[in-house]
Amino acid sequence: MKTIYNFSVKDADLKDISLNDYHEKVLLIVNVASYCGLTYQYKGLENLYKKYKNDGFEILGFPCNQFALQEPGTNQEIKEFCDTNYGITFKIFNKINVNGSKADPFYTFLKKEQLGVAGTPQIKWNFTKFLVNKNGEVVKRFSPQIESDEIESSIKEIL
Repeated sequence: MKTIYNFSVKDADLKDISLNDYHEKVLLIVNVASYCGLTYQYKGLENLYKKYKNDGFEILGFPCNQFALQEPGTNQEIKEFCDTNYGITFKIFNKINVNGSKADPFYTFLKKEQLGVAGTPQIKWNFTKFLVNKNGEVVKRFSPQIESDEIESSIKEIL
């Protein structure tokens, strides 16, 4: 059975990271952007991360510039933005594509595991969130407008 543990991704410093490193953790995987109307969600995500990180919870942020060019910066600029404006301590990864022919294979997998609105795999906007259980299975997908406080009960349920 294929799980997220079958994938490797690059972090913001372009270091290869095996997702198997997150074995036995509950994950929230989010495509993020610095200049989006939803960027304020970083604050809630960071609060959620701080609240549950000692319980085996991680957030993985994947910057994406495919939606109205709202993530134009380099990986370093993105990390600095996150730190300076939101004090982000969860992991930020390499900027990727989440849709189309150049979509990152990891995101192609996530989208197939949990379809979006009307049963389509496409990511509709920044801050789409995928919840992954401790077995590496994608168990839920949340639309961009769903905020941290609305996700918290789902996280607590599987921690």
